[in-house]
Amino acid sequence: MDDNRRPAPDALPAGTPPKPTWDPREVAPQYWLRPTIRIRLTLIYGGMFLMAGMVLLAIIYLLAATALDSFATPFQLLESSGTVKVASDTCPDVSGAETYSQFNDILEACIERRRQLALDSLLRKSLLALLGMTVLAFAFGYVVAGRVLSPLGRITRTARSVAGSDLHKRIELDGPDDELKELADTFDDMLDRLDRAFNAQQRFVANASHELRTPLAINRTLLEVQLSDPDASPELQQLGKTLLATNERSELLVEGLLLLARSENEIVDRKPVDLAEVASQAMDQVRGEAQSRGVELRGVRKPAYVQGNGVLLERVGLNLVQNAVRYNVPEDGWVEVATEAQPGMAVLTVSNTGPVVPAYEVDNLFEPFRRLRTERTGSDKGVGLGLSIVRSVIRAHGGTVTAQPREGGGLVIRVALPMQTV
Repeated sequence: MDDNRRPAPDALPAGTPPKPTWDPREVAPQYWLRPTIRIRLTLIYGGMFLMAGMVLLAIIYLLAATALDSFATPFQLLESSGTVKVASDTCPDVSGAETYSQFNDILEACIERRRQLALDSLLRKSLLALLGMTVLAFAFGYVVAGRVLSPLGRITRTARSVAGSDLHKRIELDGPDDELKELADTFDDMLDRLDRAFNAQQRFVANASHELRTPLAINRTLLEVQLSDPDASPELQQLGKTLLATNERSELLVEGLLLLARSENEIVDRKPVDLAEVASQAMDQVRGEAQSRGVELRGVRKPAYVQGNGVLLERVGLNLVQNAVRYNVPEDGWVEVATEAQPGMAVLTVSNTGPVVPAYEVDNLFEPFRRLRTERTGSDKGVGLGLSIVRSVIRAHGGTVTAQPREGGGLVIRVALPMQTV
């Protein structure tokens, strides 16, 4: 959308890092069955205990069976004159024996049956005990794994905060000097270097922009004085106007660089901001330009409050609406600006008619000093930083900005910011 930009090459220049295809602020959904390290360690602990318990149970069973096999019939009855009658609650069949031989057979069968019942009871109770101990082992392993891996959770949370443009946070892990502490210390050292490099880059851009402001202001003053001279020739007047326009463009570029450097910082001083009010102010500021270009401004703006920097968010709204007006169709064009509150998010949507934008070129619009086509390069259409500033400001607020081509031409740009929490 924005763009007094140079034509985007088919391939990125050598040495240019690839554009990220993921948003670091997006948190991946957590699933219970996701094979995390904690779950895997828990399965290892519990599985090892289960295997050990099964081996121990087999050994106990074999020992018990061997011990019971070593017991022979505790007594025998020898046949003599007369008849023997025996009654037993444990082996009721012995009461039907009429001879000593029948009695011995029934007694041995009863003892074998009692032996098998004892082994079955031992096995059943041992399995129940093993099952209970396995559940306890898995629970204990899960708790222990959580305690062991808690430093990794701390490292992950810090990395997530850093991915959200907060390079000032550190892990500062205490405890024993083990592998996890070494990993945390290495990560802290890396963050220190990144923070220093990032701050140095911002200071350079800010200082360079400030140093450029003074000569540009002097040049503008000299040109305006020269143009106010009634004795100046027409050629000199034309040259002065051209130089004044060039100087104004340079001033806009410097202001854009300053704002871009400022918006890369984390937003610390946050206040409630209504996106509907931001959008309405942006529309009021560009209404005159829209009327001169024959572009209709419309849309429904519902209250949607966020916590952020009002000045930067106003610049976001102005850049989006201004670009939508400037890069439109010559006749019967329109720009639709809408705001609404969605679950957990405040959304600002800017849609417009305009030239057809290929889907593969949309991401290039958010790069500094990039343009879509040569017909989008007029000097009255900005300096090529508008959408870069939008993306930088939205990221600093913890939000996202996406663009999609409209069917028939134009774009739909959607800004989503976290809702204000009460």
